[in-house]
Amino acid sequence: MKNRKSTLAAIGITSLLLAGCAAAAGSVTAPLDVSTPAPPAATSAPGHAGGGHHGQGSASAGSTAAGPSSAALMVCGDQPKERLRSILKLNSDPHTVDAWADSTFTCTYHLAEGALVISVQEAADKASALKYFTAMQALAKEASPIEGLANLGFPAYETADGSAVFQKDSFVLHVDASRLPATLGPDGITRNALAYQLSTTILACWVEHP
Repeated sequence: MKNRKSTLAAIGITSLLLAGCAAAAGSVTAPLDVSTPAPPAATSAPGHAGGGHHGQGSASAGSTAAGPSSAALMVCGDQPKERLRSILKLNSDPHTVDAWADSTFTCTYHLAEGALVISVQEAADKASALKYFTAMQALAKEASPIEGLANLGFPAYETADGSAVFQKDSFVLHVDASRLPATLGPDGITRNALAYQLSTTILACWVEHP
């Protein structure tokens, strides 16, 4: 287990160094109900037609009740797509469908092996996001904390079926690979490792550079 965590940490730190995202996600204003974490409804985000491919937006915050912040939109942006292409040796970007509901932006990647779902819950502030994260972790089946260097300094956990969840500032990032097979791609990457690597790629886009 220690070797696995050390490997994850090395992968994550490398991802942060190489991702090349320049700005940080700030605070958001959308309200958050932390009583019962639930998946968002499948409605297209304003200004984002379902089934399209979306490029990276600016990293500045600006979530409103009418739509997700530009930081949240990054989960459907260039960096995760490029990372998926690299890991799975894809010839083109995967097809994506996005949705915005209940202060959560969701991007579903349609892979040959199944659906990969990445979502960002936007809270009113850091304390609210941490409360939501804690509730998610309590309800998650077979959840294990991601500790040491592997969590990159953020509250984080993973589940046995292939999810990775991180809380940073007023955001809760959930990369859900549970609908994918246990291993995938030509290199046989596990779905847990895939979820973790995509998480660190997205977190890199949220880290404020000097």
